[in-house]
Amino acid sequence: MIFNTSKSYRLPIRYHAYFWLTYFVFNTFRWGSYFNDYVYSLKTTLLGFPIHMALCYLNILVLMPYLVYRKKYFLYIISVLAAIFIMVVVKFNLTYLLITHNVWPEGPQTINNLTLNYTIDMMMGELYVMTFVTAIKITLDLLQEQKRVTDLEKSQLETELLFLKSQISPHFFFNTLNNIYSLSVEKSNKTPKIVLKLSELMRYMLYETKEKKQSLENEILCIQNYLDLERIRNGERLEVNMYISGDIHDKEISPVLLLTFVENAFKHGVNKNTGNVVIDINFKVKGDYLYFIISNPMPEITVHKDNFNKSSGIGIENVKKRLELGYNKSDYKLSFKNKKNIFVVKLVIKVT
Repeated sequence: MIFNTSKSYRLPIRYHAYFWLTYFVFNTFRWGSYFNDYVYSLKTTLLGFPIHMALCYLNILVLMPYLVYRKKYFLYIISVLAAIFIMVVVKFNLTYLLITHNVWPEGPQTINNLTLNYTIDMMMGELYVMTFVTAIKITLDLLQEQKRVTDLEKSQLETELLFLKSQISPHFFFNTLNNIYSLSVEKSNKTPKIVLKLSELMRYMLYETKEKKQSLENEILCIQNYLDLERIRNGERLEVNMYISGDIHDKEISPVLLLTFVENAFKHGVNKNTGNVVIDINFKVKGDYLYFIISNPMPEITVHKDNFNKSSGIGIENVKKRLELGYNKSDYKLSFKNKKNIFVVKLVIKVT
């Protein structure tokens, strides 16, 4: 069924009244000027309009839902023609008995009984009115169906984005908790500081990332907290260079979007390498766009290099999907480059 008639036909009664009243006035003046007799026109219109309305509502409330939407087209055509014919007969007799014996003054000749020409002409007139009203009804149904589909797509989009966003926190916290566990086994004095930083990140992710967009300042602050956590955990072997340029005030970006790249850089560039490691992060705001670049050394182990080159794992695939769902294609550009065993992520994204 294309249209849900139980929901689509819910225009307030006043709109029906406005339509029929407008049509009534137009029809009365039209035939009144034609016959030069507005009293006669008013009488025939008062008699004919209940018939018009009965046919129209019979069609859109009964015949279409039970026949057209069930693909019983032949039965529908027969039913429409039969209903119109019955109404024409009723109209002829009521006009003859209540208004005038000349029931077809606009016709080629005066008639006192039902003729084939009169029947065909009146049926065509009634069919025209039914078609006009039905077209309005179908148009309203199409508009409502389009709105319903649009609302559904929007709801699905928001649900999917919420799901993707919810994946980030468990993934990130799982890795961090593993680090805390390792340090606790070693009875490291770094453990309390890491727990404190983790609690700050958890507070941000739980309470500050519910909106579709977050301020760029807060996102950078979140990344700085994460970097502090990693510095505590990795000690002197880790060197992080972070540069910020341009005006970052009054700029907005999807929450925890950039943190995913940072977390991914540490997962592959730090955790899977021995010795000293350098991570470079650059934030540059120019106009309405943020130019974000992060680089890290490739994993030393070959099998990890292969997996990393494919951008596998929850993090990168997640952020790709979030970009596709949350931004227009013209609003961002994401690229990856592996040069001299240095993996570089570049993201240009609109932040207004």
